[in-house]
Amino acid sequence: MLKTGIYVRVSTEEQAQEGFSIRAQEQKLKDYIKIKEWSLYKVYADEGISGKNITARPAINEMIDDIKKGYVKNVLVYKIDRLTRSTADLISLVDLFNEHDCAFNSLTESIDTGSATGRMFIKIIGIFAEFERENIAERSRLGFERKVKEGYSLCSNQVSYGYDRKKGEKVQTINGKEAVIVREIYDMFLNNGMSYHFIAKYLNDRKIPTKNNLTWTAQQIIAILKNCNYIGYVRYAMADKKRNFENKGFHEPIISEETFNNTQILMKKSSKKIYKKHPKEEQYYAGILYCGICGSKLLIHGSMKKNINDGFLYYRCHNRLKKQCEAFSVQHKHIEKAFVEYINRFNDFDTLNEIQSIAKEKIKNENLELNSNLNKEISQLEKREKEISQKYINGEVEFNDYLELKKIIAEEKTRTTSLLKTIEDNVDEEITIKKENIISNLKENWELLNNAERRQFLINFVDKIIVINHREKGKRDGHVEICNVELSKEFKNNK
Repeated sequence: MLKTGIYVRVSTEEQAQEGFSIRAQEQKLKDYIKIKEWSLYKVYADEGISGKNITARPAINEMIDDIKKGYVKNVLVYKIDRLTRSTADLISLVDLFNEHDCAFNSLTESIDTGSATGRMFIKIIGIFAEFERENIAERSRLGFERKVKEGYSLCSNQVSYGYDRKKGEKVQTINGKEAVIVREIYDMFLNNGMSYHFIAKYLNDRKIPTKNNLTWTAQQIIAILKNCNYIGYVRYAMADKKRNFENKGFHEPIISEETFNNTQILMKKSSKKIYKKHPKEEQYYAGILYCGICGSKLLIHGSMKKNINDGFLYYRCHNRLKKQCEAFSVQHKHIEKAFVEYINRFNDFDTLNEIQSIAKEKIKNENLELNSNLNKEISQLEKREKEISQKYINGEVEFNDYLELKKIIAEEKTRTTSLLKTIEDNVDEEITIKKENIISNLKENWELLNNAERRQFLINFVDKIIVINHREKGKRDGHVEICNVELSKEFKNNK
């Protein structure tokens, strides 16, 4: 008797839409085996799995192993597309069956690979199966594109942190608690000079989870800082540069476009001035120093002790490592001394009181915008509160659930109202501008800045510091000269 392996498969979507269950397939195939007087070796079942490829299906791989071992001499399926939807995979499987003297039969298509006609028919059916799969994928892709062009977010993987989208709703809504964290992340990076790694660590130390209740990583912080969703836009095919596009969405923004655009500029500038390994705060010249002899970038070399002036942190020319430049390494403390001397000689700084006024006005406007957004959040919470009450009256919500929902909404209203009151109390107060924003007082304030503030200033306003170490023979240290400091456009435009 022919040892037959039954293979059955159904995806979750097929079973839900068509009632195309594995048990129904299995029973019909067992009945067919009895009619043909074959012997049943085993039933191989992949449940809730797509037929797109073979590698992700454990049961079909187990069947292939048994065919290779000679345990199965005949494979029976309900339809060919249960076995595979790929022509390449189908041809490969048929070749495998032939190689190991294993027959193949499909109940619905009445196919027997024992004949040349049957083998040809399999290839034809497989081509149509693959065509249908590609056709479905194309229709789905067009549908997704149309949805984004209409202003709706796909949220195909997960809604962005800071938003919620309930089942059946097309437009995502702001999650108040998460939105506060999103604004904090932008503020920490843009205004406080914190690195991606530091922000992630800071959130983890505060026990603030991600959307999936996981810990934060630098990559997740980068993803949030690059996400145009937070300014009210939706996006499509982010990983495909040819098909990728953004469109104005229906949902409310969490941050202003100005904040987002400034963040993108700073991220781009930061990427050019850091190494693959993010510099420590005390290495604030990293990525900005250039050799005064050959023009190559200087790399971090050595380590730091607790006291920065007693440390062994050096910067050395990249071409020196390749023996293409004769520049000597430069110690951090000597660069610091030379830079202070340079800015003390620099006479091209204006007073810039106007810039300070603009900065103060900008912060005041941001507070007003936040005030408006918080008022909207309170209105939404009050609306939600009324909806819950109405659902309880209509008998759609149980009493305990009603109380729990009321409690959650009340806590959120209290938090939002408290934050709103704080902003309203401070909106007309005098705003103090941080030292790193007072460009006009750089000479007086440089030594008062901490390492993070110095790093932030250099990233924002300095493109290059060109340096040479004039060292004499027999002497350990030489005279470090800052040849030139190339200021960025942002600095020049702020004068």
